[in-house]
Amino acid sequence: MNNYVKLSDICKISGRVGWKGYTVNDLRTEGPWVIGANDITDDNILDLTEAKHISREKFEESPEIKIELNDILIVKVGSTIGKIAIVDREIGEACINPNTVLLKNCKIDPYYLYCYLISSAGQQYIKNHSSASAQPALNQTDLKEMPIRLVDIDVQNKVSHQLKIFNKKIAINNKINRELEALAKTIYDYWFVQFDFPNNNGKPYKSSRGKMVYNKELKREIPEGWEDSTISDWIENDKNGDWGKEQEEGNYTEKVSCIRGADINGLNGNGEVKSPTRYILEKNTHKILEAGDLIVEISGGSPTQSTGRLAFITEETLDRFENPLICSNFCKAVTLKDETYLYNFVYNWNRLYNAGVLFGWEGKTSGIKNLLFENFITSYKVVKPPIEIIEQFYNKVKVLHQKKQKNLLENQKLAVLRDWLLPMLMNGQVRVGDEILKQAQDDKVGMVAEEGNKYKS
Repeated sequence: MNNYVKLSDICKISGRVGWKGYTVNDLRTEGPWVIGANDITDDNILDLTEAKHISREKFEESPEIKIELNDILIVKVGSTIGKIAIVDREIGEACINPNTVLLKNCKIDPYYLYCYLISSAGQQYIKNHSSASAQPALNQTDLKEMPIRLVDIDVQNKVSHQLKIFNKKIAINNKINRELEALAKTIYDYWFVQFDFPNNNGKPYKSSRGKMVYNKELKREIPEGWEDSTISDWIENDKNGDWGKEQEEGNYTEKVSCIRGADINGLNGNGEVKSPTRYILEKNTHKILEAGDLIVEISGGSPTQSTGRLAFITEETLDRFENPLICSNFCKAVTLKDETYLYNFVYNWNRLYNAGVLFGWEGKTSGIKNLLFENFITSYKVVKPPIEIIEQFYNKVKVLHQKKQKNLLENQKLAVLRDWLLPMLMNGQVRVGDEILKQAQDDKVGMVAEEGNKYKS
């Protein structure tokens, strides 16, 4: 069997009806999930870490969009249109938001359908049928007409089986990374927010009645011997980004990968990094990023998201890329005076960002928000711990981030292998049982299980 059918012939397609929408007043702190684009990663995996909850009344109002195991979600509106997720585990009560479409009751293997939807053919159809506007949208009628390539059931099952293996291994690494990040943040909070860093006897400082001194600049108590400083006191220099040329021409000969604001989350491990390849002038190679550098988004943001998102570069980060790295014109690269302060700087900055502090340090030109970077770093006061405490923190957290970056590199390799292998299975270029398939599964996929076991031990 090798033919095409309409998507509407093999599953039920449902969206949230406009008059059954909801407002912020319908959101709750617990209860049924309401899932949308923000809950689907760039590599098309469901992630409920930041998902919202909706009222029982709104949830029961639309039974046709209640989410069940093996349902498929498609983002139909906005800049992330075409992102796909399959519900591969029990998640409890959940429904979709208005920007998402739900596929239910699949008559073919749902994992095969999911794989087809994220393939180049599936994504090209979505792209071709999305409205060309500031807010691209996919009409549900067009989605119903989408042609789906059918193959024999044994091929469907094999694609499904392989996809589950890949996604399971990627999910294991993502889970480990969330735990590593949570551990690093917990250590930071204990040491530098609650001031329970280890004292000379290895006991928590403040809880063991360590002396606290009121600081007039910070308007709070800090441990004796600690200081206040501006953020600029930590910084050696900063350099603007570059965009160069799309192709090599003239003196634009240095091939680089360019980190944009859109890549910052992926660089930090939350989704894919799709940094474009660019060519810059040889005289601008001083802008190439090195281990220990930080990237700050200085232009962009949104009404609900400030500028100032941060990523940082380590040796392990550089190993994830084939080319040297630069940041784009909408970002700024920062080098610290002492790399030992790197992780303290990162978690301190992110704490301020998450608290909304950077909203107060923004200007606007041509409708685009800009971070008043120099004003912020030279004016805003933070607590600066002694170097011996910083060194202890650096050594602890560096190990965690090395493990995290190693997992990200493995996920990157797995995703490349998955996206190469599964289309060949679907197109018949690789048969079920072929040696290349066995080798891909045994040699490549198994490595993540091995690393997961190492972490657990």
